[in-house]
Amino acid sequence: MTTQKLRPKKSLGQHFLRDRRIIDQIILHSGFGPSDLVVEIGPGHGELTLPLAGMVSRVIAIEKDDQLAVLLSNRLAGEGISNVTVVNQDVLAWDFSETGLYSQTTMNMIGNLPYNISTPFLERLIDHRDRIGRAVLMFQLEIAERLTAPPGNKTYGAMSVLVQYYAKAVRLLKVSRAAFFPRPKVDSMVVELDFEAPYPIRASDDIAFKRVVRAAFSHRRKTIVNSLAGSLPLLDRNLILYCLNQSGINPMSRAEELSIDDFLRLNSFLELTGPQGW
Repeated sequence: MTTQKLRPKKSLGQHFLRDRRIIDQIILHSGFGPSDLVVEIGPGHGELTLPLAGMVSRVIAIEKDDQLAVLLSNRLAGEGISNVTVVNQDVLAWDFSETGLYSQTTMNMIGNLPYNISTPFLERLIDHRDRIGRAVLMFQLEIAERLTAPPGNKTYGAMSVLVQYYAKAVRLLKVSRAAFFPRPKVDSMVVELDFEAPYPIRASDDIAFKRVVRAAFSHRRKTIVNSLAGSLPLLDRNLILYCLNQSGINPMSRAEELSIDDFLRLNSFLELTGPQGW
């Protein structure tokens, strides 16, 4: 049957994936199976949705664009596909507990994320990680490189540390800008985030750990001691120096030089010696 197409809306950052070879590779790399519940972000015209529906138990397709949501619903009905639920909503406002309507206890995710929602969406994933198995997501190349960057890399930042702490992050597939319509200005990359394989060493207090990581990267050009002292006003500078030294971290180093292990050790000493509720 002929599938109606809508023009992409620049206001929503829409770039439709049109390369069938890339679509097939993403489906293959996802590794999703017959028992999986998959949440698709930004399904568009359903290029990923339809093949996905044929290989998993259920798909929840979250589409912000009103017209696209109707178009996709009609296409699914026309194809006789009944295991896909189209939700017309902004994914940043979507209630993760809606998956409780189905029998599966965890969900997997797939989708192509617009640049402007990548960071807030990742923060939501981390907050709801207990409900998520794996997420196979396409990001602009710069974002993907940041998420998977090692210490010492110029793109390594707070989100690199936090994503790699809460999930195993693996680059799966680089996607040329030519695979999209309209063609974006940069290439993309598909990344798998496995929330069932987090970093093996855990902080005793995740809230404190996140606070330390974000404080450390809040002033990238400053040394680690100055960045922490400027962002954690309840902690005395001498206490921060003591904890850095006890952690084996040079106070004159910068945040991008620290590994996850370094941040975990530092956080432990700050928790032991810092004032309550710092």
